[in-house]
Amino acid sequence: MADKIRRVDYYYVEIPDQAGEGFRILGKLKEAGVNLLSFTAFPIGGGRSQLDLVPERGEALQKAAKEAGLTLSGRKQAFFVQGKDRVGAAAEVFKKLADARVNVHAANAACGADGGFGLIVWVKPDQVQAAAKALGI
Repeated sequence: MADKIRRVDYYYVEIPDQAGEGFRILGKLKEAGVNLLSFTAFPIGGGRSQLDLVPERGEALQKAAKEAGLTLSGRKQAFFVQGKDRVGAAAEVFKKLADARVNVHAANAACGADGGFGLIVWVKPDQVQAAAKALGI
């Protein structure tokens, strides 16, 4: 089975870097029925953290965030890869981007118990089109 590569919209929200804040946000999204393809959380300094949220449906996330009083960033784009886990799966994607001289700004990957993997790749906004071309989408 070939990898499924797609361009995805994502949004981020900044929150206090303290216990329970991730659950507070994710719990509100769960209650609103928002399905996330991916999320990544990391500290940004000054007692703050950032949650990057990749929703299956952007409108659902925007609506839920508004109802929860959350301030989302504007819509941004990244690339989401899903496929059968294998040695070098992420390297294959990175090679396509490197060959096209597209710089990977950030990435996060994991494999699942079912033998699959997921990879999210962020590039700078001015390289989104070149990345899409390099990835064949």
